[in-house]
Amino acid sequence: MNNISDIRLLFPSDDGNLTQQNHMMDLIGQIVSGVDELKDPESAFLKGDKERGPLFYKELAETSRIPASGSPMEDVNKELLGLLHAHPYHTKYFLTNILPMASIPGVLGMIAAFMVNGNNLWDVYGPAGAEAEVKVVAMMSDLIGYDTALSGGYTTWGGQGAIFTGLRLAINKASATAGKSGVPQNLYAFCSEAAHYSLYKSMEATGLGSNHLIKIRTNEDSSMDVLDLKEKMEQVIANGGIPIYVVATTGTTDAMGIDPLDEVFNMTERLAQEHGIKRPHIHADSALGGFFAFFNNYDFSGNPLNIQYEALTALKAIQGKMKHLNKADSLCFDFQKLGQTPYSTSLFLVKNGSDLKLLDLDPDETPYVGHRGYGQYHTSYTLECSRMGSSISIYSALLAFGIEGYQRLLAQFVEVNVAFREALQREVPEAVIVNHLNPGIITLFRLYPEGKNGYAEEYAGTRSYEEIESDNRLNEVLFEILGRDRKEMFFGDTKKHLYVPTRDHKRIALYASKLFVISPHTQVSDVGQIVQYLKSKIEETYAEYNRMTKREHKHEEIYT
Repeated sequence: MNNISDIRLLFPSDDGNLTQQNHMMDLIGQIVSGVDELKDPESAFLKGDKERGPLFYKELAETSRIPASGSPMEDVNKELLGLLHAHPYHTKYFLTNILPMASIPGVLGMIAAFMVNGNNLWDVYGPAGAEAEVKVVAMMSDLIGYDTALSGGYTTWGGQGAIFTGLRLAINKASATAGKSGVPQNLYAFCSEAAHYSLYKSMEATGLGSNHLIKIRTNEDSSMDVLDLKEKMEQVIANGGIPIYVVATTGTTDAMGIDPLDEVFNMTERLAQEHGIKRPHIHADSALGGFFAFFNNYDFSGNPLNIQYEALTALKAIQGKMKHLNKADSLCFDFQKLGQTPYSTSLFLVKNGSDLKLLDLDPDETPYVGHRGYGQYHTSYTLECSRMGSSISIYSALLAFGIEGYQRLLAQFVEVNVAFREALQREVPEAVIVNHLNPGIITLFRLYPEGKNGYAEEYAGTRSYEEIESDNRLNEVLFEILGRDRKEMFFGDTKKHLYVPTRDHKRIALYASKLFVISPHTQVSDVGQIVQYLKSKIEETYAEYNRMTKREHKHEEIYT
């Protein structure tokens, strides 16, 4: 039982006295050392056993109640550490999706923000966050080539928040009355088939509806087919609709596909002039790939960081596409991804900061902050009324890493991915790399029946729906086996890599497993062991799939 007679002892002091300071540092140390005791560099999970079966969360709900009296913080910490048992952790074998390790500067930035707990809505309530936000908006605007005197932005709740704000801007650019009279029902948005699903949510939330979201065909490298975009926009216009929003994905989370922003910009500009309409608002979903803009001014000829040749070639190809980010009207950087900061630290940027006035509330609508004579930074254009000072964590990371630090980290990720592809093709040729046109930090590989490689036929549209579906089931077996054993090595997967035509005039998505290089602890020297592990799991997959197929054939014979 916690017999604290003075409730103030559960808070940081107001005078900086050493007694409370040391107590708080001891408690933080208990958490840090407790996590360190749970680490196992040969596993993708922290130590501890938890069986999260079908009744796990139901039983938690049945037994969890607020205690009548508080517990000592040392005991609370033990409970907190118990939550972390068997939690995924970013060792060299953490190879799944875009879930990075929070860096020390990122964590310290969060601690600094938590110590003052400011509300970033207004600088009177959160001056530290406001100051950091202005700085990081200018820093990242300068990096991509926006005019820092004109650009604007703010921290938000992930790439979803950025896509949502971009759509709100697009709607208000198209209709001056949308904010008060409602959204017109002849407005349309566009994105590729490989785009993130968050735009679906935004279409629903704004009232446009997902039926007004037009999906654009992708090329083999998962980039948007700009010709198909043009044709579908013209169809919308011919039917009385207005194209208002294009989301160009600059780094898909499955295949590292990068939409050609310069082509999208030029095409929509011409289309708008031809039809006498406003050019659609272009949002670059650069939540993941935008960080490769750190190579915008890298000397690829001199190569001062001595990046390995194949990785250098890959980075140069990526930078050749990312240099067009400044063509977008808005974009985002998810620092909780390749920025290496804790969740949630996303930055929304807009090329013309004055656009945010389209979303601003009237001062009378925010009476307790809106029309005060003091305070210069008031963000009533954000959807949130309360905003954490996550900009402080971003600022901390930018200062600590600098451009060179991010270059080194990204180069390491790319070098590991290059080495993995080479080893996989050599050691496990039956695992076909299906995003071979996409350099970067992601490799998608797909299995086919032993001795066969049907990828070229799939992309050409000469295989049947049933044949591809059968091979998708084979890959699903691998998903299950890798997922079952993810404590050893944690891989990702996708059921949505490339929609391809079939010879029976249908369309189907290809399934593929995924290696995502995201841990700073994964080195090129670890690749051999990773590939040998995969090799054993793939052999197990074929054996299990053959057993399943035999059982199915036997069942069919009995039924017949």
